[in-house]
Amino acid sequence: MPYAAQHLSQPPSRDELDRLTGATVVEFGTPWCGHCQRAQPHIEQALQDRAEVAHIKVEDGPGQRLGRTFGVKLWPTLVFMKDGKEFARLVRPQAAQEVLDAVKTIAAAT
Repeated sequence: MPYAAQHLSQPPSRDELDRLTGATVVEFGTPWCGHCQRAQPHIEQALQDRAEVAHIKVEDGPGQRLGRTFGVKLWPTLVFMKDGKEFARLVRPQAAQEVLDAVKTIAAAT
């Protein structure tokens, strides 16, 4: 699954994320968040040739419990998971390279 430009209309449950297999990037943010908008080119660039990495974009905010289960406090927060376990996390990434480095971490994780 390549880069996801849109937030999911219905976010997955924490149990669903914990049962995923393979490498996954879960992105928490909102469409109107300036920090989120500035990070999108970096995230897209890092994921453009990584078809083996799933990208799940979750809209976070009041009443949205999934982000709280991950302890999300700032947007965007990227949670890098492998087989349902968190391996890395980035908050407000400033460059594609830092996203790519975290993607490589989960791709190499066993």
